[in-house]
Amino acid sequence: MTEPAGETAPEAPEAVAPIDEPVAEPAEDVREGAEATGPAESGEPAGSGEPAETAEAAETGEAAETESETPDTEAGTDAGEASEASEASDTPELSDAQAELAAQRELRARIEARKAEKEGPVASGAKLSGTAADLLAAVRAVEGGAATGSAFYEAPEPPRRPAPEAAPAMTVRPPVRNTAPVPAPGTTAAVREVLARGGAPEALAVQVAAVLGEAAAGALSEDPWQLLAVPGVRPEQADGFARALLGSACGPDDPRRTVALTVWLLEQAALQGHTALELQALRAGLARLTVPDPDKAVEVAVSEGAVLVFQEEQEEPAEDTDTDEEGPAEAEAAEEPAAPVLLGLDRYALAEESLADGLARLVRTATAETWEGAELDRAAGEHGLVLHTGGEAARAEPVALVTAARERGLRALVAVHSEDGRRALGAAGADAVTVATLLSGAAGPGRDEEGAFALDVLAVLDAPQLDVETAAMLVESLPDGCRLVLSGDPEVLGAPGAGRVFTDALAARVCPRIASRVPDPGPLGELVSGIGVGELHQVEAPGKEVVIVPVRDAGEAVHRTVQLVADSVPRAIGVPSEQTQVVTVGHGGSAGTRALNAALKQRLNPGPGRFGGYDPGDRVAYAPVPGRTVTGTVVSADAEGLRLRCEYEDVLVPKDRVESALRHGWALTAHQAAGTRWPAVVAVLPGDAAAGLSRAWVYTAFGRAERHLSVVHGVDQALARAVAEGVAPERTTRLRPLLEGLLATPEE
Repeated sequence: MTEPAGETAPEAPEAVAPIDEPVAEPAEDVREGAEATGPAESGEPAGSGEPAETAEAAETGEAAETESETPDTEAGTDAGEASEASEASDTPELSDAQAELAAQRELRARIEARKAEKEGPVASGAKLSGTAADLLAAVRAVEGGAATGSAFYEAPEPPRRPAPEAAPAMTVRPPVRNTAPVPAPGTTAAVREVLARGGAPEALAVQVAAVLGEAAAGALSEDPWQLLAVPGVRPEQADGFARALLGSACGPDDPRRTVALTVWLLEQAALQGHTALELQALRAGLARLTVPDPDKAVEVAVSEGAVLVFQEEQEEPAEDTDTDEEGPAEAEAAEEPAAPVLLGLDRYALAEESLADGLARLVRTATAETWEGAELDRAAGEHGLVLHTGGEAARAEPVALVTAARERGLRALVAVHSEDGRRALGAAGADAVTVATLLSGAAGPGRDEEGAFALDVLAVLDAPQLDVETAAMLVESLPDGCRLVLSGDPEVLGAPGAGRVFTDALAARVCPRIASRVPDPGPLGELVSGIGVGELHQVEAPGKEVVIVPVRDAGEAVHRTVQLVADSVPRAIGVPSEQTQVVTVGHGGSAGTRALNAALKQRLNPGPGRFGGYDPGDRVAYAPVPGRTVTGTVVSADAEGLRLRCEYEDVLVPKDRVESALRHGWALTAHQAAGTRWPAVVAVLPGDAAAGLSRAWVYTAFGRAERHLSVVHGVDQALARAVAEGVAPERTTRLRPLLEGLLATPEE
């Protein structure tokens, strides 16, 4: 591994000798693209430990490569709108985008059904009673120490499917094109009028009507802060809109404002991976938004039923048989701190509860059998839920498990995160489907009369990329007795949506966990494996599999990146530019995706950007739905929108979604790149990105390369420190305690 002095382990930086790297001398004609970049943008990189931009609400929610220059996350810009009914390719199968949309619609329907089973809704503003009064009491009682919040929110016992006497008949659904419902013209016109009165862009009318429904105009007139429900709208914009509509009738403590801001903060947290927030964090967020009384704001939001309150019960400490007496101070110090009060949206609360219930159902209904074979096979034979960890090479183990299960006469299937992963398995002789197409019915087995898949064994690769809603719908679709194997690399960056399903399941220790002993081969495998355990090794790379390119500043980082992609890697490594992916820390900054994509377009596909900033031949990153990024190439444009070629299928991006759902894709962030690999990767680490580095980011970015990795290195010792010490921020979730409560044995 070629590294400049000071870029290996910090103990002996001066001992690192430079090695050749395939980079020609800088060509000055590329320089202008680098010099056009500006200073780091607000929030990028931000925070310690995770890729800058970094709160990466942008990426964790990452629909979004699509962020439209407002600090709201890229992911959020697409939520709730999915009019990307792709123009039909000649193949009858659904695209990943359509499949993802179908999956999300089905999940929404399931969640609404579950909500209907709970106690009836409480009218906003009505006198408190029933569930709302209980929730409000929960907040006060929990904070006062009189009770725990869990007493006020008990999930009903999940229904159990009767075990089928015979294998369910397979019902194969024909692919159906899915389109987002189009608001009625009258609804859109009425909303446009209200927006105009409040000084808001009339272009938002279609989104507002789609989110708020037929009564959108009236709802917006009565409560202007409902504009925050539209992805991309910021609190200051909603405040200005409200002042224009209501005048002196509104203020910073208006209950409509405080409730909307509370919900908005929880939605923003979900884009960063949280399914709930601690009470103190929510209060602090409200205070930053100039809410005069955050405590009252939280109480109102709870009483209105806009948010739910939780506090996980803690186990009673074992009685101490020691007769030594302790004084009051010692006794108080020995007490365990109370579990934090959490607040969350019912959408994610119900998904986590449903997922925990479903996993517990699989564990309890599986019949233990003795399967011969590897350790993973034996564990899957005895248990309904098995977790499998390992790197890229370890993916062969769950594939072999499925093959062996089929030989036993069982209905078994492999599901992966991306189309790229499916093709990689296909090239190795194994068939697989993506999770999105499996859930939509476009691929995989059919469902029985109760909606369960006709499966006995399901192995899900890339399990760290499962968000809680997708995982809940997947598990709900599995029949009693089905064996589920979740497999993945726990060191990679987490899911782009809310939750950390794989990490929580591993931490709960309620099922077998099988660690693969198959190492990833070659210099790249050795490098990434070392990063996984906190060590940045210098590796021997005789075929220039790993190259370090030192740079002094961000301008040089952009220049050398363009040079690598356009010249050096194709010439020295034999990987063409179109198969080389640039990965950087954030979208903003002087060497973020925006600056890099501008410079790469100028070199690789110069043009005026006559189609909304794009030209035929441009490489793009498309976010059809929140949390999903696919790369493609611009083919053409017409009155309907921009036509792309993505993953071997044609996609139409409607004109009104080009700005929010599309960005140039020569350079991606690590969150966007997770789950996909390329023959060559150029990882860019400019000096202003040092604060955004973490071990998980480095591990993920470097691990995207199959044959060659070039590291454009300008962070000095920050890289080694990030690998050794840089822990990514934790996500606040509830799945682990839910699983422990359902499946932990008395001994545990």
